[in-house]
Amino acid sequence: MSVANTNSLRLQQTLDSCSQSIANGDFKKSEESISILVQFLDSVSSGTNESEESAFEVVSWMYHYLISPSLDQAVIDALAFELPKAVAKLGCASTRCFENAERIIHHFVNSCSPRDMVSILCEAMTSSSDGFDNPSYFTPLLGALAKAFEALQRRPFEQVKAALPVVIKVLEAVLSNPEEANDTNSVDLLNKSILIAHSLNTICIKLDGKDKKLIALFGLYVLQITVLISNSVGAQASIYFPMMLQFSNLLSYFGFTYLGLITGHEVDTTVDLLSQGDEDDYMSCFSHVRCGAALTVLWGDLSTKQDLKAVKDELSKYQSKRWEAVGMLKHIFTSTKLPWELKKHAIDFLFCIMESVDLQKDHDASLDYSVYTPSLYASLQAIQLVIVYASDPLLRKKAFDTFKMVLADLPSSLRFDILMALTRNSELSSMIAILLGCVKEEMHREYPQTVSKENESAKAESNSSSPFWTDKVLDFVEFVLRPPHGGPPILPEFTDAVLSALNLYRFILITESSGNTNYSQVLSKNKLQKVYREWLEPLRALVCGVRAENQKDNNELAFDALCGLNPVEFVLYRCIELVEENLKRAS
Repeated sequence: MSVANTNSLRLQQTLDSCSQSIANGDFKKSEESISILVQFLDSVSSGTNESEESAFEVVSWMYHYLISPSLDQAVIDALAFELPKAVAKLGCASTRCFENAERIIHHFVNSCSPRDMVSILCEAMTSSSDGFDNPSYFTPLLGALAKAFEALQRRPFEQVKAALPVVIKVLEAVLSNPEEANDTNSVDLLNKSILIAHSLNTICIKLDGKDKKLIALFGLYVLQITVLISNSVGAQASIYFPMMLQFSNLLSYFGFTYLGLITGHEVDTTVDLLSQGDEDDYMSCFSHVRCGAALTVLWGDLSTKQDLKAVKDELSKYQSKRWEAVGMLKHIFTSTKLPWELKKHAIDFLFCIMESVDLQKDHDASLDYSVYTPSLYASLQAIQLVIVYASDPLLRKKAFDTFKMVLADLPSSLRFDILMALTRNSELSSMIAILLGCVKEEMHREYPQTVSKENESAKAESNSSSPFWTDKVLDFVEFVLRPPHGGPPILPEFTDAVLSALNLYRFILITESSGNTNYSQVLSKNKLQKVYREWLEPLRALVCGVRAENQKDNNELAFDALCGLNPVEFVLYRCIELVEENLKRAS
């Protein structure tokens, strides 16, 4: 007798034993029989009884056994509590095993209490299993859960609320490996997550939209799943358009609009509705809904560009909404899982908005800037990630252009404070150099206009209206040339930052000298003495030491270090000369 036939015979005997003990009302024996049955099925799925043929024979025989009209409902109910997990594991053996496993689990859903099946299916997805990372294990369970949702008759919100966190955790775990995210099994799993969305839609329609909290929960689920699908996007985003189009068609049902999503208002309203008076911890699974809201808008822009023109125009026109949109897009830039193609489109989207902004227009005086400052700061930090880490040089350049346009949209005082915070919290020499370059551009643009010679003395003593032309601007230079941790900067690691700081100081010194001004106090004798003694001399000693040390080594690294020091030395000695000249004048 073949192994497959032996398994079929053993399965039949075990099932008959389960049926007999259940019919006799012997609960203890029935539990023992079902436990033996589960152990047997697990042994088949683990391969101890060989081959896919055995698994197929077992699930085929079991399916025909369960659909028998003579089978008592009590037997089906008892088996439904224990078998979905074991059957789903058997379904991982092959496509034909999967199909029969799916039929069995769906039969349980059609035959048993939907409330019980929701709990049973969730337990099967959360309990430890050898097939935990296999999408084929979870796919029939998710598909059956969608059917169970639709069959719920009473209090569906409580059932759905308990089940969705399980669904989301499963999807996050299974789709966490981007290399496997695009295989057929994972795509099937994503399709089942969309099927659950459609089942929730069916429930809401049955209730005639009266359960507002269920609709809100449905909306957050779609936003969260949008992130998981987006994380799986490979080189060609267009293949995901059909999936995302299904979600886009649901937007109006939730009451969501593209403008409300990109500003975050509708997400906050939805979260607030579900958080009121609810002590359950289920909301923690929706941690990425703000990113999902921004992605929903991007997908809409990618697939239906004409629909987003009005949204972009609105954001370009109103500063507060624009700043809110910048804050929402930062969730895309900071994500470590989203593909660069979507981040590129997020930069394009933001660039398009900022490009249409009238920067000559006065800032809205009614805005409380302090409310937006943390979000704007975090958003500019997020754009920095694209500037630094994108492999595409064109994307890095466009991200930098976008960064500068967002900065230019801020009031001068807020722009100064955020640039200072970004500089102090950056650990990359190249990024600090870029930021100091931005400071230099701001100073060049905001330098007070020349006045007549008769008023030059008055001008020299006056205060600038720009925060970039005050003594605070020298803090940028000091941060690099005399770091907070003490001592001169580290070379050659911080060569870029040091060179940029020296160039900024030279620019300030020359501009104030030639303009006969002293807005930054850079020409004050005590300031000149401090710079010479605490910044420039220690740096000169450091540069000389690094040069001497690298000249001893005759290798490529030493040669690169010496080449990097050349421009630093040139600007450093020019700064020293300028300081010495101005000290003579001040004496």
